[in-house]
Amino acid sequence: MPQFENILQGRSSITSEQSHRLRELIADWQLLSDLSFADLVLWVPLRKDSKSWPTGHVAIAHIRPTTAATVFTHDIIGEEAPWGSRPGIERALSDAEIQRDTEPELVGELLIKEETIPVIFEDQVIAVISRHRNAELMRSPSRLELNYREIAHNLYRMIAEGNFPYPNANSLFDPAPRVGDGLIRLDVNGVISYASPNARSAFNRMGWNGELESFSLSDVAEKVSKERRDAHEEGLQTRLSGKALRRVEVENPGGTIDLLVLPLIKGADRIGAIVLLHNVTELRRRERELVTKDATIREVHHRVKNNLQTVSALLRLQARRIEDPAASAALEEAVRRIASIALVHETLSSSSDASVAFDDVLNRLVAHALELSPRMATLQILRDGEFGSLEPRIATPLALVVTELIHNALEHGLEASGTALQISVNRSDSQCEVRISDDGVGLPKDFDLAQSSNLGLQIVRTLTENELKGDLTLRSSEKGTVAQLNFPLN
Repeated sequence: MPQFENILQGRSSITSEQSHRLRELIADWQLLSDLSFADLVLWVPLRKDSKSWPTGHVAIAHIRPTTAATVFTHDIIGEEAPWGSRPGIERALSDAEIQRDTEPELVGELLIKEETIPVIFEDQVIAVISRHRNAELMRSPSRLELNYREIAHNLYRMIAEGNFPYPNANSLFDPAPRVGDGLIRLDVNGVISYASPNARSAFNRMGWNGELESFSLSDVAEKVSKERRDAHEEGLQTRLSGKALRRVEVENPGGTIDLLVLPLIKGADRIGAIVLLHNVTELRRRERELVTKDATIREVHHRVKNNLQTVSALLRLQARRIEDPAASAALEEAVRRIASIALVHETLSSSSDASVAFDDVLNRLVAHALELSPRMATLQILRDGEFGSLEPRIATPLALVVTELIHNALEHGLEASGTALQISVNRSDSQCEVRISDDGVGLPKDFDLAQSSNLGLQIVRTLTENELKGDLTLRSSEKGTVAQLNFPLN
């Protein structure tokens, strides 16, 4: 559907504030369409400025009901009605009053009744709604249909008086309520005068036995609800009185009902309210399951981290008892590798989602590497670029790879006159490139990564190819050694 601002470009005097008001109306008007069993079309007058007489109207929005069949087989959006061709729309614009006394007209095989409602904003008619419904369906309405239509009349009057849509109510209409899920009508005292079958069923599942009508909605909700609020908090009596726009959830072991309270206004007086119901029992159950699952996963990561730290501590104790320097150094390397994996699990245990803030992990890996370096005071480690968030399947092997490359540079590349280590990251949506370069002695002339006996580099190459599905190159540069790692993120 084209944006209605595009339709009106250069053809209407509508202001940005008026445009915003029409957007609010369109966001909420599925409710109006469903209550009146009618197609709705929103028309805006065509004129150069607010003082000019309109040359006609253009349709900028069209909504079909979910409670009845549409009366139009094609969209009306973008159609123009020259002045003089649509008397009902023109009278609503000129008189600023709802026009109902029109004769039904035959459209195809259907006898269609049209009514027009002026949209008032700041005491000015800024648009007109035309309502189109099948006249045959109006002859013997059920009690539900009568209540729906009466409520619709009240809401259309509120539009014509500038009281609907409700100001600053968009957040309360998300997700948008549906009439068919359940509707309750309240009188001015908050007593239920009508409840649709779905509304009655919802409260029956909550444990309410019998009819709802003639009972106060707040009393019914308090009796079935497990919620008990402190005296200083706003209770159900206030929130479900119908005096103000509210969205409330009522919950007990039998289920959860979401209620949207919409006051009905006539002039300056409140005449009652409607309440739209939605049974969200299954939705809330799934949300609780997700919360429990997330908490369980975080706890698992926390325990894995603790277990890895325990293993590290045991290996460190063992290394201290071994007299062979080579064996002790091998155990210390194992401790370092386990610690890098533990860092990833520690990050996941405190993360709100299933992702790793890898820049934080890298900071700690670098800090740990410096602690182990005997030349820490003279070393500079520079950073360029950011990793952002990574999936755990990438973060765990990457942490090991980066750890090995940093330590390889510290232990071998910087053994002579090198004083700086540069870590550069270049990330796109689908690819990541990491370069770790030093200003040390460089690689031996006959160096071959595939043939290297260095355990750390073998681990790096295996993880890069098998886990990260990427590639690794090591080369000498003018200033030292560059290790470049490329891998996909998808």
